[in-house]
Amino acid sequence: MIPIASPIIEDDEIREVVKVLRSGFLAQGPKVEEFEKAFADYTNSEYAVATSSGTTALHVALSAAGVGKGDEVITTPFSFAATANAALYVGARPVFVDIDPLTYNIDPERIEDAITEDTKAIIVVHLYGQPAEMNHIIDIGEDHGLIVIEDAAQAHGALYHKKKVGSLGDIGCFSFYPTKNITTGEGGMITTDDEDIAHLARMIRSHGESERYEHVILGYNFRMTDIAAAIGIVQLKKLDKFNSKRIENAKYLTENLKDFEHITTPYVMDDVKHVFHQYTVRVENRKKWIEHFKREGIGTGVYYPKPIYRQPLYEDLGLGVSCPEAEKASGEVLSLPVHPSLGVEELDRIIDAVENFQI
Repeated sequence: MIPIASPIIEDDEIREVVKVLRSGFLAQGPKVEEFEKAFADYTNSEYAVATSSGTTALHVALSAAGVGKGDEVITTPFSFAATANAALYVGARPVFVDIDPLTYNIDPERIEDAITEDTKAIIVVHLYGQPAEMNHIIDIGEDHGLIVIEDAAQAHGALYHKKKVGSLGDIGCFSFYPTKNITTGEGGMITTDDEDIAHLARMIRSHGESERYEHVILGYNFRMTDIAAAIGIVQLKKLDKFNSKRIENAKYLTENLKDFEHITTPYVMDDVKHVFHQYTVRVENRKKWIEHFKREGIGTGVYYPKPIYRQPLYEDLGLGVSCPEAEKASGEVLSLPVHPSLGVEELDRIIDAVENFQI
């Protein structure tokens, strides 16, 4: 079976974890600080704050930005639920804006119509590894005094007009879940150039402490461990190599699949570096495709089978809206393996499976 994802953990990650285990310093400590500095440098950000997950990174980011009860947060309906859940965590109301059908990212042309006097922030998702149209969104944020947060959980190392994601908006948030472009097992990171936001984020992630046992604000235990950070430091050094292989694999698939009428290959915008966390095509009769790939020994994924507002939680909260492009995409998208462990032989198996599909 060719898996849809395959985390790469090698001897050097294992050696660094063993060093931490032998050091006796297992919780947040010097390795976390080292990882934060390396990640800030990598993303060309002034500050980086490590957290326990990408979800807690979003939660902390909103809290540090002052988003709270009664505020509205504009975001995409076509993402993992954590993107919108973070708004609920701080007492805000997520407001969903439809997507661009080519990139699957939030459509900037629709954002201003969703802005009200209660709007406080925009959370932009760089879905599947392709940056959203940030220049337009940043202009909207500046015109209306809104915080722009990048959910870059799927886009480590992606470039927009030669700038790293995570350094474009006011705050960036990353995930290091095992399927991501790099992993720490579980973990997240906040990036920002705003010293006040970074300072607040560090307090919020650690029980609201300004110093040991001095609890200034309400906080949480959202800290990263030195064990996770040790993995992250090594993985970050490999990120560009991993991404290059993903891009190479995606190019090979597209070159060989683009002429099949029954499948639509991914669109890549001009002047961006798409890092292909997922290689996502559009198909009709998706269930039949999934069954076909399964018979061929090829893993697939559906990201995501329904817009967030169609989730029972959001329907119960009365947050349902109409986003036709997100609805259509959720019924047609299918992700195929593209991870760095794939060689030409596996890629050719995927291509042959598409060619052999009976419409």
